[in-house]
Amino acid sequence: MQEQINSLSYRMLFLNTLAFTICFAVWTFNGVMVTYLTDNGIFEWGPVEIGWLLGIPILTGAIFRLPLGILTDKYGGKWIFAALLLFCAIPMYLISFADSFMFYAVLSFFFGFAGAGFAVGIGYTSVWFPKSWQGRALGIFGAGNAGAALTTLLAPTLLNNFTANGLNPENWRLLPQYYAGVLVVMALVFMFFSVNKKSNAPARTMAVILKPLQSIRVWRFGFYYFLVFGCFVAFAQWLVPYFVNVYGASLVVAGLFASLFSFPSGVIRVLGGWMSDKLGARRVMLGTFRWSIILAALLMVPKMDIITPGKGIMATQAGEVSGVTDQAIEVGNRNYALASKDDAMERMNDPSATASFLPHKYSWQEPVVRPGQEVGKKELLAKGVTQISFEANMWVYAVLVLLIGIVWGIGKAGVYRFIPDYFPNEVGTVGGMVGVIGGLGGFVCPILFGYLLDWTGLWTSSWILMFILSVVCLFWMLRVTRNIVKTESPEIAHKIDRVE
Repeated sequence: MQEQINSLSYRMLFLNTLAFTICFAVWTFNGVMVTYLTDNGIFEWGPVEIGWLLGIPILTGAIFRLPLGILTDKYGGKWIFAALLLFCAIPMYLISFADSFMFYAVLSFFFGFAGAGFAVGIGYTSVWFPKSWQGRALGIFGAGNAGAALTTLLAPTLLNNFTANGLNPENWRLLPQYYAGVLVVMALVFMFFSVNKKSNAPARTMAVILKPLQSIRVWRFGFYYFLVFGCFVAFAQWLVPYFVNVYGASLVVAGLFASLFSFPSGVIRVLGGWMSDKLGARRVMLGTFRWSIILAALLMVPKMDIITPGKGIMATQAGEVSGVTDQAIEVGNRNYALASKDDAMERMNDPSATASFLPHKYSWQEPVVRPGQEVGKKELLAKGVTQISFEANMWVYAVLVLLIGIVWGIGKAGVYRFIPDYFPNEVGTVGGMVGVIGGLGGFVCPILFGYLLDWTGLWTSSWILMFILSVVCLFWMLRVTRNIVKTESPEIAHKIDRVE
């Protein structure tokens, strides 16, 4: 690894980041495209099928990160990256001819290779920068995650333009063709302007290359990355149908909100790299997991109505019921006024109530007696009904999503800052393996989201899963940190309740 940074280092960092941005935009293509196809009735796909289509390209990008990381360590990144871009252009173009779930799924598998560009770029970027700059360089490269925001922000508008706002829905087929063209152009730019460079590490056998994978540390880093990267990728796509279904947003508006999650999370990775260099990756990751727990807990509260028994009305004296209306019950010479359900419904539909981020309570009473009925003292005349409505305000939800995206973006850089310290000669291999595990999160989670939605009927069930994963990550890291302290400084270990 060279010890000085020059203009060529910055040029390669720029090209790697740009290529990765394009790859990431392609990798998350289905988030917008599949939502459009289902919402417009072009294909009849349910939540489970949508989850599979969102996850399949992520699976491909995940499982091929390791072999491409190894090839990058061995041959350098120039030709590996260029070939990857050209290869992905073919299935992306063929998507425009898809006419069934299986056809679309198979092509999604192949254009999903774009996600493996991360392992290529990690190894290819690391050889251009010294150890002291690794966190910042890899953080800047990782900002290419913002490619997901490019898709969610621009693709809905392009679809509207191509289809004349839905008048010619079959023109959706132009979008994958444009994506394929961008991939080809990026490949040509990479071939003409990049310079190949391989790791300075001596040639190694496959057994030596794969040896780091025997370390539990690699798998632990991968699990952290499963949360901060894999779940990020999953939500970069899942948020589009989320906003459409829960809040009735248009595809363009849903894409805009999803981009508010994706773009800052990608760009903030640069800050995460700097923080990891200055503060240490462990401290950054502990903060990431704690904030992820807090924000996931807030996000998992669903938009809901709770109906429960409320304050009823009992007779103060015995008598015959002489009149029953929605407004009152008359018993003998006594009149009992009722809280009106119509008034409660009118207040419930008030725009100021639906715009609030606090729960609202609505109460009314319903008669349980009929005219001519004899009632005794303290007998129930009208049952009370209370409805508590929580609208889960869209703007509050969007801000919380933005914040958790930023937290995960910082965490993504933190995980990869560990790798050059522990595996300086296997950055591509270990980075590829960590990327594989993390990428599997992007594959598994949309499918789990679909099944959880199908089983529970709760869109926020996805955030319940995030809360559980965040808690597991935090406790695992705290346990490892405590074990390190016990090993290195046993004389003070008993004094430490919490390691920052």
